[in-house]
Amino acid sequence: MVYVTSFRDLEVYKLSREVAKAIYFVSKNFPKEEKYSLTDQIRRSSRSIGAQIAEAWGKEDTRCILFQS
Repeated sequence: MVYVTSFRDLEVYKLSREVAKAIYFVSKNFPKEEKYSLTDQIRRSSRSIGAQIAEAWGKEDTRCILFQS
């Protein structure tokens, strides 16, 4: 049994950070004319995944969740 006391302990949150980092590096190679439109939108949306996980965790009444694996 694993006790999760923070959203930072969640595997899905850790994965969202890795994905956001990968998207950032891939989008560095996008054309310059897309810098402020497509590139910016993709980067912001990739960061929002982790932010939404953190926000949902903050709304949870129970701060310690038990996960069985």
